[in-house]
Amino acid sequence: MKKFALIAAAAFSLPLVSYATPQDDQFEKIAKDYIEELLQTHPEYATELGDHRFDDKLTDYSDAAVAKELARAKEFRRKLDAFSDLKQLTGPNKVDVRLLKDNIDNEIFGLEELKEREWDPLVYMQSLANSLYLLAARDFAPAPQRAASLRKRMEAIPGVIAQAKSNLKNPPRVHTETAIDQVQGAVSLVKEGLNEVLDQAPDAKKEIAPVQEKTIAALTDYKSWLQNDLLPRSNGDFRIGADKFRKKLRFALASDMSMEDLMKAARADLEQTQKAIYETALPLYKKYFPGADEATLNDKHKVTAAVLDKLAEQHPNDDTIVDYAKMVLKEATDFVKAKNLVTVPTVPLDVIVMPEFKRGPAVAYCDSPGPLEKGGKTFFAVAPTPKDWNAQRKESFFREYNNYMCRDLTVHEAMPGHYLQLAHSNQFHAPTLVRAVFQSGTFIEGWAVYAEQFMAENGYGGPEVKMQQLKMRLRVICNAIIDQSIHAGNMSEQEALDLMMKEGFQQEGEAVGKWKRARLSSAQLSTYFVGVTEHLAMREQAKARDGAKFDLQKYNDAVLSFGSPPVKYVREMLGL
Repeated sequence: MKKFALIAAAAFSLPLVSYATPQDDQFEKIAKDYIEELLQTHPEYATELGDHRFDDKLTDYSDAAVAKELARAKEFRRKLDAFSDLKQLTGPNKVDVRLLKDNIDNEIFGLEELKEREWDPLVYMQSLANSLYLLAARDFAPAPQRAASLRKRMEAIPGVIAQAKSNLKNPPRVHTETAIDQVQGAVSLVKEGLNEVLDQAPDAKKEIAPVQEKTIAALTDYKSWLQNDLLPRSNGDFRIGADKFRKKLRFALASDMSMEDLMKAARADLEQTQKAIYETALPLYKKYFPGADEATLNDKHKVTAAVLDKLAEQHPNDDTIVDYAKMVLKEATDFVKAKNLVTVPTVPLDVIVMPEFKRGPAVAYCDSPGPLEKGGKTFFAVAPTPKDWNAQRKESFFREYNNYMCRDLTVHEAMPGHYLQLAHSNQFHAPTLVRAVFQSGTFIEGWAVYAEQFMAENGYGGPEVKMQQLKMRLRVICNAIIDQSIHAGNMSEQEALDLMMKEGFQQEGEAVGKWKRARLSSAQLSTYFVGVTEHLAMREQAKARDGAKFDLQKYNDAVLSFGSPPVKYVREMLGL
């Protein structure tokens, strides 16, 4: 998911609602001005969201630019203090003013305390690779126009590299190692990944060729610098510490759940889900292993592990994973429509191989068009295994992502998970763009995990897929536990692997990958667990209120009608 989304008010016309109070007008002007300035400061995010006014620019990571950004954020936050009484505002502004305050506080925390540009080389990949990929991947304008922007951004890349070299001090080793891999992916992108758009603009292609060569040389030099200069001094701690984790978690979750309450809830849910997966596994065990004695059938861990191991025998590989995901996508879409679970959007969706420079932290992602992108496609990207993995590691990976798990993964990332939810979110309109700008990762990831559950509840894929849904739920729980235990504690690699493999029934390849992802990120892995917990609690409240009149499709459509704000605000707007 995006760190944060940015939208240009000048480039996007929304129907406005007239409000009677001067305070509404004042707030709406503050919101518009803040978003516009934030957008200019982060041009790559503007491109990501479909505002192409700044496609030829890259972020300025200099000390002067960061100081200016911090001062701007503090000044806007001061202006928002005037709206301490929500009665001053009407309609959606009552929610949006709180969202804007929280997200400006988050920005200030990032600039003033977290300071990732000083210790995380992955920060710069947004400019070095993703900024180019966004122009090449999305057919939003004629090829010559996009080619001109590509040229300008490539010409600016050496400047970003110089700033990275100046800013980066002693990063964690895992961050530098991942950056080295991703820079090599960026070289491949510049060398080969731009051909589709450049082939459509032959005159521009000829002119850009020397710029490509210079960009490749600059990136190759940067990779050498990362390997030979930065890596030897990459002795920073990947743990951000309890104090920063607590603050970051509060911003990431936008929830009233404390760090301690989260851990307590996760431990309790781990036990309950282990019980549920055993109860689902038992009939399958009797089917696959008839004649087992009573002692074996009562061994919960053995029964669950044996069934998961049996299901893992049917799996795709590097050559078939993308086509298999396409087939499963159609299957899941037909199921959602037949069962009337939620309204299916018509936004185009393509299943693609994950670009090399994006590989590392996750096996798959959903890349939805921004609210400004007219008719843009959504990409469901799936990663093959890394080239340097041996056959045993590859086999372990695809046993984890077997045919049944691929179904659950497709539900999460695409239908009716991220693709569907974000397509609904992009239709949301309000007097300000705040709610579209600052989407809640907890709401978004929570919805995707919740979608896995209501699909399984309605019989999608039978008990075999339900096993994977429950296994994925165990993964979500374990992720929240290791997220906090690593960054606010001292959990070791072996302790993390033991939790994921023994308690969460994960394959070694998945557990190793998650250990890496947990070190590369902080707080984000907790959003899945907290999000699904809040979504399920909200649904139970709606059921209790509506009784026999409760309709799942109407409920789901209503939940998705407010954009992607934190769940606590959706509950408020639903009258719960």
